[in-house]
This record gives sequence, C-alpha cells and structure tokens, in this order.
Amino acid sequence: MTAADFRRIALSFDGVEEYSHAGLPAFRLGGRKFASLASQAEGYGNLMLTLEQQAAFVEDLPEVFLPIPGGWGKMGHTHIRLSVSSEDVLTGALRTAWKLRVEKNVKTRRKKVVPGAHKGTANIKRGRR
Repeated sequence: MTAADFRRIALSFDGVEEYSHAGLPAFRLGGRKFASLASQAEGYGNLMLTLEQQAAFVEDLPEVFLPIPGGWGKMGHTHIRLSVSSEDVLTGALRTAWKLRVEKNVKTRRKKVVPGAHKGTANIKRGRR
C-alpha cells in the first residue's frame, strides 16, 4: 500500500475531509482528526486509536502496526507500515479509527446538550430572569 492508497481509503468514509495539519495531510470527521500521513516520508500512516485497539492491532500484526514513539503512542496513536499492509488490513484499520471518531463525536455532542434545557433556563438556574 502507499500514501495514495491511505488517502483514497480514508476519503471513502462518510463525512471525511482532508486538511493540512502542520503542513502535512490529515483526515478528520466533524472537525476532529482520526488519521494522518504525517509520517509518510518514513513509510507510515498514522491512526488515532484507543490503547486497547492499538494493543490488539500490534499483537495481531506486529510487522504492520507499532505505537508511535513517545507520548503520542501512549495515547493510542499508532503507525501502520504502508509497504507491508494489505488493502483489507489498511481499510479495516482506517475504519476502526473512523468509527472511534464517530463515537467520540456523538459523545461530545451529547455533553454539550443539557437535557431539559430550554430558552431562559440558564438564567433561572442562576437566580436571574
């Protein structure tokens, strides 16, 4: 697989847009990043996963997946070696990162909406009208 394959597959998921993050290609959904090609010069694509997802990918295919060195890797950010990845593996990994972003976006929206709140409620709760 290549960076062009990574891009093609990432952009095939609903709602994904490519943008420049620090001058390098990245992919987001709802304004939040889930994958990038920041390490393409080294032959990697980058995925934003949970630590559990990262561990499973690395355990199953250690020749394809590895945690990004340093603090980012300790948060689930994961390299995928493009040259040794199959299309099925790359598609599955990108889909996993995309689904995680979908789930996180839904949770974030729910937190912003206060159940039962309606116009004027905030002022009433503060004792003002």
